[in-house]
Amino acid sequence: MFIRNAWYVAAWADEVSDTPLARRILNEPVVLFRDRAGKAAALLDMCCHRGAPLSIGKVTDLGIECGYHGLTFDGSGACVRIPGQDRIPERARVRRFPLMEQDGFLWIWMGETDRADPSAIVRYPWHNDTAHWPHKHTMYHIQAAAMLMVDNLMDLTHLGYVHGSTIGGNPMTHVEARMDTVRTPNGLKFDRWMLNSLPPPTYVRACGFEGRIDRLQRFEFIAPGSILQLSAADEAGTYADGLPETSKLQFRLYHGLTPETETSCFYFWSTANGFRPNDPAATEQLFNEIAGAFKEDLTVVEVQQARIAECGQDALVDIVTDAARLHMRRTVDRLLADDRPALAAE
Repeated sequence: MFIRNAWYVAAWADEVSDTPLARRILNEPVVLFRDRAGKAAALLDMCCHRGAPLSIGKVTDLGIECGYHGLTFDGSGACVRIPGQDRIPERARVRRFPLMEQDGFLWIWMGETDRADPSAIVRYPWHNDTAHWPHKHTMYHIQAAAMLMVDNLMDLTHLGYVHGSTIGGNPMTHVEARMDTVRTPNGLKFDRWMLNSLPPPTYVRACGFEGRIDRLQRFEFIAPGSILQLSAADEAGTYADGLPETSKLQFRLYHGLTPETETSCFYFWSTANGFRPNDPAATEQLFNEIAGAFKEDLTVVEVQQARIAECGQDALVDIVTDAARLHMRRTVDRLLADDRPALAAE
């Protein structure tokens, strides 16, 4: 089951051009493209004539042209050209999905069109502030459910075990981190304070820490699939009274999980360098370090998905460090329940 009446990241804005891009979202085939004016659109990836995928066609001055018989559709899904035929039947159209371009993303709405409120899209202004937060971004296609990746990001005690050579460090530092959690209508926020701790290898390579540090990870989960993160660190004792305005090390991460199917997803993520913003090499190094860590996550969740598919999850147990993850799951379950009456009425 998917939450359909919600905005999801369909693509990075720079992924979509005048070459059609096929993408399956919430188990529906979608084609993304830009018209000659550069405006992005999302349509059902199926021509209404003989059912060929529109993504095998091309973009023309009029819209997206089917590669089978040449019918052309504009960004609203209406057929605007049928070769050899002047009259275009009213039914000659394909489904349009609301699509909004904002903060470097293309956001898609897969549910009821009249409920698509652009003001509900998650804002991420740091992608626009390249002077202070230069960033790099990418997308991973993962053979695991989107919610398994969200689980992974909600319980960070895995860092010391999965990411020991990068962002993790000592496992007990994470297990014993002080958690300050606030519930929100569509998710939760939490701070993880790791004071007077040993710096992980990534932090040493980024800033040259030699002794113990104070470390903070600040997360916000916004259902159904956005996670905003700020990570900061400085010399031990700096965070005794909370997070100061500046830190020796600070960076932001965006995590966007969009289901492809029940057992696969797209993971859109970015790193923004807030500690040496005038140094392109630092931005590149940070991205590469985080990419190495996230590929470790990918390996774990894919084998986890395979084992769950084989054995089920009825025998799985929760432990005390699952608190944030469990609240996240309850939020998602509530939103799923809210979605069902609308879906039943369609």
